Amino acid sequence: MYDSRGSYSAPLENDSSTFVPRYRHLNDKIPARLVLYFLSWSGFLVSFMMRNDMNFALVAMISNDNSTHNQSIIGPQPVLVGGTEDQTSIVKSVIISSFYWCYVLSQVAGGVATEMFGTKCVFGWSQLATALCSVLMPLAAQLHYIAVIVLRSIQGFASGLTWPAMYAIVGYWIPLTERSRFMSSFQGFSIGIGLTYPLCGFILSEFGWPYIFYTTGTLGIGWCLLWYFLAYNTPREHPRITKKELNYIELNVSNEVKKFNRVKVPWLQIFRSLPAWAIAITTFGRIFIHYIFIVNGPTFMGNVLKFNFETNGFLSGMPFIGSYISSVFFCYVADKLLLYKVLRLTNVRKVFTALSQIIPGILIYCIGHIDNVHILLTVWFIAVIFITASYAGAMANIIDIAPNYGHSAAVLAFCQTIHMSASFISPLTAGFIVTQEDSIEQWRNVFQVSAIISICTYGFYQIFGTAEIQTWNKETPTDADLREGKILSKAKENKSIDEN
Repeated sequence: MYDSRGSYSAPLENDSSTFVPRYRHLNDKIPARLVLYFLSWSGFLVSFMMRNDMNFALVAMISNDNSTHNQSIIGPQPVLVGGTEDQTSIVKSVIISSFYWCYVLSQVAGGVATEMFGTKCVFGWSQLATALCSVLMPLAAQLHYIAVIVLRSIQGFASGLTWPAMYAIVGYWIPLTERSRFMSSFQGFSIGIGLTYPLCGFILSEFGWPYIFYTTGTLGIGWCLLWYFLAYNTPREHPRITKKELNYIELNVSNEVKKFNRVKVPWLQIFRSLPAWAIAITTFGRIFIHYIFIVNGPTFMGNVLKFNFETNGFLSGMPFIGSYISSVFFCYVADKLLLYKVLRLTNVRKVFTALSQIIPGILIYCIGHIDNVHILLTVWFIAVIFITASYAGAMANIIDIAPNYGHSAAVLAFCQTIHMSASFISPLTAGFIVTQEDSIEQWRNVFQVSAIISICTYGFYQIFGTAEIQTWNKETPTDADLREGKILSKAKENKSIDEN
C-alpha cells in the first residue's frame, strides 16, 4: 500500500488547448488536507469499531450453564458452554486484555516501521490486518477460544501501529496554525465507540454475533480501499493537489521537517527528553481516568444507578459522540489562540492539557458524592467531554517538539508505550478496589484514586512540558542540503541585482 511516487509536477496553467475534465474542477475545490482529515477521522472510527465489537459479541460467544440470556440470542452456539462463572470470567478477561497487551508492545515498532516505510504503508496494512482478523473471528471462535485470543492479539499489535503512523504524516501536511484542528480527526475514535454500542446491539439481536465481526471487518476493508487510492505520504507525492495548496503547505509547515528517507531517529535522546516524558506521564493520567469512563462506566451505571441494558447502552455511548464535537471545538479555539497570538504555543498546550485533566479529575471526585441521578449524569457527561481537550494540548505537543517525519512517530511510540499501559492498569485498579459492584463507597475510592492520578500527572507536565522544537529533532545538513542552500542564496542575489 506504499506509494513511492516521484516529485510532483504542476500542470500548465496557461495551456488553453488542454482539456480539463469536470471532475478535475471538483477536485480543485476539495483541499487535499480535507481529504486527509476525512481519512484520518474515518480510519480511527473504523479502527475503534473493530476494537470494541468484541465487548458485545462476548455476551453470546461465552456463557455458562446458568445463563439464560443466550436463549434469546440468534446465531451459533457460544464458544465456551458449561463452564463455571470463574472460568467464563477468566476467558473473557484474557480475550479482552490480549488486545491491549499487544497494543502497548507495538508502539515502538510502529515508530520504527513508519520511519522505514512511511505512513501510507504502515497505517494501511495495519488496518487491513485488523479487518481481516475481524472477518475470520467467527471461524476462529468455532475452532477454540484460544484461536480468538490469537486473532485479538494480532489485532492489538496491528492497531498499535496506527497512531505513530498517523502522527508522522501531520508534520508534512498540516501547517502549525491548523494542527490542533487536524488533531480533532483523531477523535473519530469517539464516534466509533458511540456507534458501536447501538449497532452491535442491533446486529446481535437480529442476525447473530458472527455478523458483528463480518460488519466491522467489511467496513475496515472498504476503508482500506479508500486509503489506498486517496492517501499520500507527502503533499508533493499527491497527484491531484493544486499548485496553490502545495505552495501554501510547503511555505507554512515547519522548516525543521526533513524528508523521511534522510532522517535517523535519535532514540537515546528521546528516552532522555524531559518534554517527551512530560507528555507521556500526563497522558497516562488522562488515559487512566478516560478508561474508568469507557470500561467501568457501564458497570457503575448498571449496578449502582440501576439502569436497564438499553438505557445503559445509550447513556454509555452518548458522551463519546459529544466528545468528538467538543474535540473539534477545543482544537478550533486552540488554533485561533495561536493565529491571533493570544498565547504562546507552550501556554496553549498547557492550558488545554489542564482542561483535559484537572476539570475531569475534580468532577469524577464529585460524582461519588452526588445523590441526584440527573445531576450525576450531567457531571459525568461534562467530565468525559473535557477529556478531549488533550488533543489541543499534550497530544498535539508531540508534533510540536519533534515535527520531523520519523521523529514524531518515534516520540508518539515512546509516549504511547508508557501512557497506554493505563488502558489495562485502570480497569485492573478498579477491579481490585471494587469487590462489590453495587457498593457506592467502593466506587468513591475508585473515583478518588482516578482524580489524584489525573491531577498529579498534569503537575509534571506543567513543570517540564514545552512546545519548543527539541535539539535532537534537528539534523546536521547533508552536502546536498548545503549545495541546495548555496543555489537558492545565489538565485536570491541575482534576483536582487536584476530588480535594482
